[in-house]
Amino acid sequence: MIRILVVDDQIVICEGLRVVLNEAASIEVVAAASNGAEALELFPQVRPDLVLMDPKMPVMNGIAATRQLKELSPKTPVLVLTTYDDDEWVFDAIRAGADGYLLKDSYRDLLVAAIEGTIAGRTHIDASVTGRLFSFVRTGRAPDTEAADALTERERQILRLVARGDSNAVIAEKLFLALGTVQNYVSRILAKLYLADRTQAAAFAWQYGLVYEDTPGAENP
Repeated sequence: MIRILVVDDQIVICEGLRVVLNEAASIEVVAAASNGAEALELFPQVRPDLVLMDPKMPVMNGIAATRQLKELSPKTPVLVLTTYDDDEWVFDAIRAGADGYLLKDSYRDLLVAAIEGTIAGRTHIDASVTGRLFSFVRTGRAPDTEAADALTERERQILRLVARGDSNAVIAEKLFLALGTVQNYVSRILAKLYLADRTQAAAFAWQYGLVYEDTPGAENP
């Protein structure tokens, strides 16, 4: 059984999803939270296999909650389920580490298939937003070479991982670095690019086409 934590501030939506999803032979809704903060409290208690997350909620929204859940448990997939298909929500969810993005008007079979596919390692993006994602990749501006050239190859590599939603702990594990070393690199990147936080760094990398940039020899400091 795939154990699901539903996070949505609308009780009707939570109960509806519980009924609909529990009808699937492979899925069990084990808990529901009304905001991101509550989800973070429930998560270690219920240890779900997947989190179904609404991005727009009071107290703590789903974007912030997704980012923190990924730092807490990087391997637990988060599938965003929302009524919003605005570019800002889509990109923020992806940058936060979401493993998929579906709209609430999706058919039950599609939702079940998305959950099962996400558990299997596949990425599901609602058809209404995939066109804009492809357009963003095709028409994204060329890298700001003056700013990007200020970064070392290692810094560029870490910036790419930040933009893909990896936490410092995950980056440290992937690159075989100490957590403190990664934190120092991120601080240095923000200082060099005159950015305030990781969200701005991720936006910079996506905006200037650095996310899929190949930087051989990234082992250099």
